[in-house]
Amino acid sequence: MLLLSGLLVGTTVQAARAADAMSAVDRRFVATVSQGGMFEVQAGTAAADQGSTQVIKDQGNTEAHDHKLVGDKLTAIASDAGMTLPDSLNASFQKQLDDLKALSGTRFDSTYLQDMEAVHAKDGAAFAAEARNGTNPKLRAFAAETHRIVESHIGELRATAAAR
Repeated sequence: MLLLSGLLVGTTVQAARAADAMSAVDRRFVATVSQGGMFEVQAGTAAADQGSTQVIKDQGNTEAHDHKLVGDKLTAIASDAGMTLPDSLNASFQKQLDDLKALSGTRFDSTYLQDMEAVHAKDGAAFAAEARNGTNPKLRAFAAETHRIVESHIGELRATAAAR
């Protein structure tokens, strides 16, 4: 510990590190939702480019934008806790994205909406559980905030499907 102007700086640093620590449950949550979020950004970008209607293109832009911001927040929280996130999709999500991009027209639109509803449902449940049970205070607050965004996106996806 370092004594600086009568303050024990080491104690403050140790307390900050303890607040940023993540349990194994927190780390699994981060690993899961970071992959889902990357998929949502890339699928949203594909929808903005390949969607057959303006409503799909607009929804894709919203997904890509919002989940990029969410991913940046998650990366910062993970980094504070000493966790580095992958910068590419795992094999399963990459295949799903490749399969989606290979489609066109209304088939693309339908598959995009189905894929996005499925990943939002899975990640939404993970965000809700982390908000209730996570051990890292920053991550719990992030999960609660992001769960509301995911729920909003689910509503938007359903409205988009109905509007097609």
